[in-house]
Amino acid sequence: MFESAEHTAADSHGVIQVRGARENNLTGVSLDIPKRRLTVFTGVSGSGKSSLVFDTIAAESRRLIDETYSAFIQGFMPSLSRPDVDSLRNLSAAIIVGQERMGANARSTVGTATDAHTMLRILFSRIATPHVGPPFAFSFNRAEGMCPECEGLGKVIDIDVDQLVDRELSLNEGAITVPGFAVDSWYWQVMAHSGFFDPDRKLKEYSAGEWEDFLHKPATKVKVGSNNLTYEGLITKVRRLYLTKDRESMQPQARAFADRAVKLTGCTACGGSRLNEAARSAKIGGHTIAQCSAMQINDLAKFVRSIQDDSVGPMLDTLRETLDSLVEIGLGYLSLDRESGTLSGGEAQRVRMVRHLGSSLTDITYVFDEPTVGLHPHDIQRMNGLLLQLRDKGNTVLVVEHKPETIEIADHVVDLGPGAGVNGGRICFAGDLAGLRESGTLTGRYLDHRVRLREQVRSPRGYLPITGASLHNLQDVSVDIPLGVLTVVTGVAGSGKSSLIHGSLGDRDGVIVADQSAIRGSRRSNPATYTGLLDPIRSAFAKANGVKPGLFSANSEGACPACKGIGLIYTDLAMMAEVASVCEKCEGKRFTREVLAYRLRGKNISEVLGMPVAEARDFFTTGQARAILDRLVAVGLGYLGLGQPLTTLSGGERQRLKLAIHMAKSGTTYVLDEPTTGLHLADVDQLLALLDRLVDDGNTVIVIEHHQAVMAHADWIIDLGPGAGHDGGRIVFTGTPGELVADGSTLTAKHLRSYVNA
Repeated sequence: MFESAEHTAADSHGVIQVRGARENNLTGVSLDIPKRRLTVFTGVSGSGKSSLVFDTIAAESRRLIDETYSAFIQGFMPSLSRPDVDSLRNLSAAIIVGQERMGANARSTVGTATDAHTMLRILFSRIATPHVGPPFAFSFNRAEGMCPECEGLGKVIDIDVDQLVDRELSLNEGAITVPGFAVDSWYWQVMAHSGFFDPDRKLKEYSAGEWEDFLHKPATKVKVGSNNLTYEGLITKVRRLYLTKDRESMQPQARAFADRAVKLTGCTACGGSRLNEAARSAKIGGHTIAQCSAMQINDLAKFVRSIQDDSVGPMLDTLRETLDSLVEIGLGYLSLDRESGTLSGGEAQRVRMVRHLGSSLTDITYVFDEPTVGLHPHDIQRMNGLLLQLRDKGNTVLVVEHKPETIEIADHVVDLGPGAGVNGGRICFAGDLAGLRESGTLTGRYLDHRVRLREQVRSPRGYLPITGASLHNLQDVSVDIPLGVLTVVTGVAGSGKSSLIHGSLGDRDGVIVADQSAIRGSRRSNPATYTGLLDPIRSAFAKANGVKPGLFSANSEGACPACKGIGLIYTDLAMMAEVASVCEKCEGKRFTREVLAYRLRGKNISEVLGMPVAEARDFFTTGQARAILDRLVAVGLGYLGLGQPLTTLSGGERQRLKLAIHMAKSGTTYVLDEPTTGLHLADVDQLLALLDRLVDDGNTVIVIEHHQAVMAHADWIIDLGPGAGHDGGRIVFTGTPGELVADGSTLTAKHLRSYVNA
């Protein structure tokens, strides 16, 4: 009896116990997740995967770790509320390796983010000749190493004068085009009446001295009328007004001007290397540290392997391991000097992963959010190997994923559903892969589902030519893209797909691009406001009740005065993070009691905005509202709430929301960037039907995609490669999917052949 109880206790410590999880749409979920194993969480978008893994397990792990710090330290940390769960047991420290893009800090690079640059600096400080000093002497973020001209940024700010003025006009005629400098404005009066130039003379007629004063004169006291004022040259003032502010905090007009007029150009003093002359003089094997940082990582790894010096043996070994890990994870085409902010979400996630592979910590819980995003099937095999490597070091690995290649390596699978939103939030299956296949769940049924090649591909009605494309790693590429069909552009990560399509087609007339860039939105933004759906809804309420449409906007006069239409009260707790609580006055309904009294077919405005898209589609059966809702359902967002804040949507949901918006525009060529992101296997079929509908309506659809189902369904394939970086950038195949499967020799051909013949 005693032994049995002891055995049970030991078994219980081998699992993470979740009991009664109710975060978001979870319906009191209880399950055991094996520790030191690889568990994959599956289910349709909105089924509750992230709510369970990120918002419950990982969130509670972080909260408990934060509680171990002193009260003083906790005062500087965000205050985290306990997830809505009855109990969580046997948690270990959780590290989330998500898809968030790295911050746009110009001083952060792939080298600094992985510590590879730190190791390189130590190496150069010890064995480079001539010897120039300690590791800091090679750092572009320290005064000892940075270029004094650009202060270690590698770029200098350049202002385009012709975006500030019209030289054909005089000041009195409105020559200054900078926002805030209109004729008779305060800034204009100081310049026009400074006495330095005639306000009636055209700018192009100014002497060299007058032009210098007009643009660059430093702050100088002048008398305008009876006032003593300070005059500054136009560029001097623009630098102060626009370059010392965060762009995101500017008004839209000012931000647009800054984006247009202020440019970063390469620093001529350091050649963009960011380093001072001394740091650029030291060499190892004929290469400076700047040249090493600019190499492709796979080339740098070869160079580092050629260095033989026992005095730095351990450092060389560690640097080699880091560089080899970056190559193995499919990032060998990057360079250490690549700015972190320019990486895609998938690239950023893989860069973070490298740091953890080299960690000495074990028995950690690693949480991954779709680590296969942006990966070719060839690269997915590498990613799988790294996930297993983390597990084999004694860690618990939790992965939210849709790709069957990753589901198939799982030790344990948890399938949530059966549907999305209110129709999800339940455990449909938990067990091994064989059990999932036999379970009858949607994931189980689709795991071995294959999209077949088209029996008859559609014929193009013309071609869209790209000639001599050489952006980034493209090697003078020329290709004709067929019109009126579905074309898939594919190739391994870093092969040049985005450079070819976005770089060559993005600004052409009639081309509509739905890429993965973030949606700008605040707490007030939601699908109804973003899609324009709120306008016909407000009009319908106003017409039914004989009142103004503005009453039915949570951003206008109908908003609850206590929470200003947000439905939540945000309390600032000084040094701690603000805490949100439901507004007591409107009970989270966002509108005044008077507005909530108005009804449309028995529903008030708060109830309508609380509807999922699919339900709202049955409520609004005609007109503009129905057309917008039809598009949202078509892209698989029927479960999304009309009033759900955009800040709560996943990357895949935001991508599909943008696609729904773009479908409303008049255009003939659609460019979609990995539209399968975040889609369950079953939802991919729905996406393919949508792409077919766009083509059958007379449009051209170009999809940058790795998913074999989309490749198989295409009329035409353009495959780039053969590798990544300078090993890619060439067209290695163009033709139908059938021709690629039958005769192709590329990596894509190999994987697509395996897919369709399975």
